Amino acid sequence: MTGHDQPTPVGLDPPTTHTRFALLAYATLALPLACAALPMYVLLPALYGNQQGLSLSLLGAVLLLTRCADAVADPLIGWASDRLQQPRTLICVGMLLLTTGMALAFNPPTGSAQHWHWLALALVPLYAGYSLASINYFSWGAQLHTSIEGHTRVTSMREALGLFGVIIASTLPMLLNETSTATMPRYSVALAVLFLFGTVIALRYAPPPTQRRQAVHQDALQAAHICSTQYADATTTNAGRHWPLRHPAVRGLFAAFVVNGIASALPATLVLFFVGDVLQLHASTGIFLSAYFLAGACSLPMWQRIARRVGAARAWQWSMLLSIPAFSGAWLLGAGDQFGYLVVCVLSGLMLGADLALPPALLAHLIQTHHDQAQTNAYFGWWTFVTKLNLALAAGLSLPLLQWLGYIPSSQEHIAPLRMAYCFWPCVLKLLAAGVLQQQRRLLLAHSRFIDR
Repeated sequence: MTGHDQPTPVGLDPPTTHTRFALLAYATLALPLACAALPMYVLLPALYGNQQGLSLSLLGAVLLLTRCADAVADPLIGWASDRLQQPRTLICVGMLLLTTGMALAFNPPTGSAQHWHWLALALVPLYAGYSLASINYFSWGAQLHTSIEGHTRVTSMREALGLFGVIIASTLPMLLNETSTATMPRYSVALAVLFLFGTVIALRYAPPPTQRRQAVHQDALQAAHICSTQYADATTTNAGRHWPLRHPAVRGLFAAFVVNGIASALPATLVLFFVGDVLQLHASTGIFLSAYFLAGACSLPMWQRIARRVGAARAWQWSMLLSIPAFSGAWLLGAGDQFGYLVVCVLSGLMLGADLALPPALLAHLIQTHHDQAQTNAYFGWWTFVTKLNLALAAGLSLPLLQWLGYIPSSQEHIAPLRMAYCFWPCVLKLLAAGVLQQQRRLLLAHSRFIDR
């Protein structure tokens, strides 16, 4: 019996021809997608709130409504993508829309008093393109392996490239000598070049998406089915006609992901305001962001090893608990505390690797366990829906609340509410997320000994 005829045990990858170069080529597309994510969720609120003069209430309302509409569309995009089965074409269309939206968002017309109209218009192709490209991209990667360890390798490589993309996006304005009062045409052009580079490399050299189902051996699927039947809903005999969140283990993973995502979205939305008004170190923003994301990239191999030793779910929970003392030090900082905040960025960045690599790996393995590969895009459509809903709630609720409490951007008056929203509430939510995951780990443990131990 040849090596390809041998059954594959649950939790181990089947024989594969995917080389490290091929997987690296797949991960390359994460770089431009991450370059787009940081401006969308971090730079745009500060650009339109500080430089364009939009009130925080109006800015929060625009971001909340557009992000909620975008999030609602993600499950539909995932459902349609599963039926079209044209991932390459859909990724190309998505990247084209993303480039168009980015160019519009970072080049508002000068002298106009209706900047919120322009922002809302620009966010339509920006969000739609990002959703279309990322959902098909994540679905593609989820089916390159069949074990939790294989999924962790794929997601770790992808997120490492993504973090370097975030570093590039955070330092580009400084490298291009953009002033605080100018719009950013050169920034959007540089991002367009990166989008083209990542898309061409991934689609040219990565394993074709059409191979994803061929990579799953029937023996592995049968073994996974034995493992999952006692926990799956009795109505899952025809998986393609059921809602992806019907499985208890998937719902448990989503519950932990929601609470943890809100905890991360709050500081992501407010970081530029905190650095500028509390620390008064606006010129060092690129350094802080680069240190945070570089630490996250360096931590990915560490969390991969920890996940192999103690299980992915437990490793993720450890990162949540450790992030609380790592980030809470920001509460003690004041104007000019550059070194102290740099330490906070590095320590909290070391926890970031687990947040990025382990949850998608857990989801990908649960999809394999329930042999729902035909619905992979639908699963990740709901995944991105939750991610964007977290960011929408963070911006749409925190910014108007801060204005109501008296905080004014670019002012050192009434910064106590900002300090509370940025430093205290994320730590509380991280603790809550760790508690939710503790309650759900038994469901994850039921599906594979590699998920938790």
